[in-house]
This record gives sequence, C-alpha cells and structure tokens, in this order.
Amino acid sequence: MELRQLVYFEAIVRFGGFSRAAQQLRIAQPAVSAQIRRLETELGTPLLERTTRRVTLTHAGELFLMRARAVLDQLDRARAELDQLASVMRGHLRIGATPGLAALDLPRLLAGFNRRYPGVALALRTGLIGQLLGDLEAGDLDVVLGPIHDDLPPGFIAERLVAEEIVLITPPGRPSPGGGPVSLDQLRDEPFVCLAAGSGLHTILLAAAGEAGFEPRVQFETYSPASIRELVAAGLGVALLSTSNARAEGPVVQVHELVRPPRHPPIGMIRGRTRAPKPVTRAWRAHLRQALATAETR
Repeated sequence: MELRQLVYFEAIVRFGGFSRAAQQLRIAQPAVSAQIRRLETELGTPLLERTTRRVTLTHAGELFLMRARAVLDQLDRARAELDQLASVMRGHLRIGATPGLAALDLPRLLAGFNRRYPGVALALRTGLIGQLLGDLEAGDLDVVLGPIHDDLPPGFIAERLVAEEIVLITPPGRPSPGGGPVSLDQLRDEPFVCLAAGSGLHTILLAAAGEAGFEPRVQFETYSPASIRELVAAGLGVALLSTSNARAEGPVVQVHELVRPPRHPPIGMIRGRTRAPKPVTRAWRAHLRQALATAETR
C-alpha cells in the first residue's frame, strides 16, 4: 500500500468523483483510477461503487475512509511539527529577565534550551520589571521573565510559573527576636538593605513597613538580590528577600520567617498581547514548562 493511494482515495470521496479528484490533484485521471484498482486488489475488496453519474462508498470503503483520513491527518500534523521545528532552528529569541530569578534557575534553563536548539540565537537582557516591559512593548524583547504584579497593563499576557514568598534575612549568627517568626515592627530601628527605589522589592518593603507603623531606613540600595545578601552577610543591615534568593547558594545569612509576610507576586513569563508568539517563543514556553515539571517531581 502506498501513501499516494490513500491521498487519491480520500480526494475521490471528498470531491465526489475520479475526474474532480484528478483535477484537484493535477494528475491524469487514468493514473488515479489505476492506483485505486491496485489498492482495492491489495485489500481484497471494492471500496467504491462506480456508476456513470456518481461514485459512492461501499461498506468496506466507509470503514477504510475513517482509517485513511486518520493516517493523513497524522501525516499533516507531523509535517506541521517539522515545519515548526525548522522555524525554531532558524530563529532568535530575546529574553528580558529581572535580577535574581533563583526560583527559575535561569542559567540552567538557558543551557538546556541551547543544547536542544543549538541553532537558535539567544539574547538575554536584565533590568527592573518596568524597564523590561517597556522594551517588550517596543518590540525589542520577545518575552520577559519576572514578577507578575497585579497592576500589569492590559497590553500584556502573563503566565504564572512559580510562586514566591518573602522572608527576613539578617547577618549570620543573629538569633531571631523572640525565638520564632519575626514581626516587622520589631525591626523599626534596623538599617535595611534593598533594591533601588522603583523596584518591586522596594515597593514591598515600604508597604509592609507602613502597615507595621514605621518608615524603613534604607541605608543601602543595591542592584541585585545577590548583592543584598552580600551586604547583609557583611553586617550592614537586614533585608526582605524572596525565599528562593535567601536560600540560594551565596554568602551565609540568617533566614527568618515573618509573622505576617507581605505578598510576593508570582514569577512568570510575560509577552505582548497583540503580537502572535513566534515558533521559537512557543518552543521556549514548552521548554520552561517541561523543565519546571521535571524539577517538581524530583
């Protein structure tokens, strides 16, 4: 049995006759008729009832048509997937990422994607979420990885990937006030280390301290969660930080749970609403999902 025989048979049924099928396939009608006769001979049963005016299916033909269309549908899907793979292999992907995405382990994700699609040109840009969203809107980025805030503008689509929580970090060896979870009002006289004003973490700190009845004294503003840990480890203050960054590899700090921890937005992937995702963007999304699902099962 040959693939072209399935194509000819399905076309005869769809177009209602040998002549119309031959016209649509741009093949001489005798060639179509010959292939269908060979197919029926191989199967040992007629598939079509031929009259001078019309062609109809036999009972065997009805059963065979279902299977033939299923095979052709699977073939079309395979071709589409191969076309998409070819588009991915020739593509380029521009990713924006906020600092300190320890919950995602971005270097590992990028390395895995590069091994799978070595022909894709990858570009990574880091910055604060507001700046990256502006670059995404301008078309300078394909996707952004970072916190999904409640006030995300409607021009973007966000997909949650991992949850985050806020903890307190203090210099190593410092006992927790009261021996248990810390209340923020116990820290009103402490110097704080934080990201720069305008960052999500800075906003979280100001809001949480305000609810506790004081204005935090931010003595050191820095550029990344890793540098926050370095400054806190050196004894220069305390800080609020995401759990993943507080417990990642790096300088030793003391990690304390909070009595009423402020909410940290989930980490996710953000793209423009009006731009259809490129094949390489869809491949990156699938890679993220697969990698995170594998990590959860370990």
